[in-house]
Amino acid sequence: MLDTILRGHYKIISHLGGGGFGQTYLAEDIDLPKHPICVVKQLKPVSNEPFVLETAKRLFDKEAKILYALGSHDLIPRLLAHFQEGEEFYLVQEFADGSDPTREIGNGKRSPEVVAIALLREVLEILVFVHDRGVVHRDIKPANLIRRRSDRKIVLIDLEQSKL
Repeated sequence: MLDTILRGHYKIISHLGGGGFGQTYLAEDIDLPKHPICVVKQLKPVSNEPFVLETAKRLFDKEAKILYALGSHDLIPRLLAHFQEGEEFYLVQEFADGSDPTREIGNGKRSPEVVAIALLREVLEILVFVHDRGVVHRDIKPANLIRRRSDRKIVLIDLEQSKL
C-alpha cells in the first residue's frame, strides 16, 4: 500500500496500525499546498463472509456520519473524505500529531493526583461536547487519546465504536 495514491491525491506514506475491520495509514494530500498529513482508514475485514462485510461497512459508514455530525471541533480530527475506490472503502481524517498519554499516567509509577485530575478534565471536556451532540464514544482508553505535540492538548480519536 506504500506510495499508493487514493482518489488522485492521498499518497500513503506509512502504516500506522490495524484491527479487525481495517488498516490505518499516514498519508499526505498531494493535491494541496504544503501537502498536509492526514490519516487514511481502509475498511478491510478479516473475513469475506457477507455478514462480516456488511457489519464492517455499517460501522465504517457510521464512523463517517459521527465525525461529520461532530463538525470541526478542535479536539476531534475532522473528517476530510469518505469514499469507495474499487472494492475498498476509505475514510480520511486530519492527523493529530502526538502520542497517547500513557507516559503521563501509565509508566508504572503512581501519578500525582493533580496530573490525573488535569487529564480527566481534558477528556471530560471533549466528552461533554460529543455527548451534547448525541454521540457516545464506547472505547475511551489511552490509545484513543492523543496528546497533541503542537499545543499539548488531548485529542479524541477512533470513533469507530461510537453510538449516534
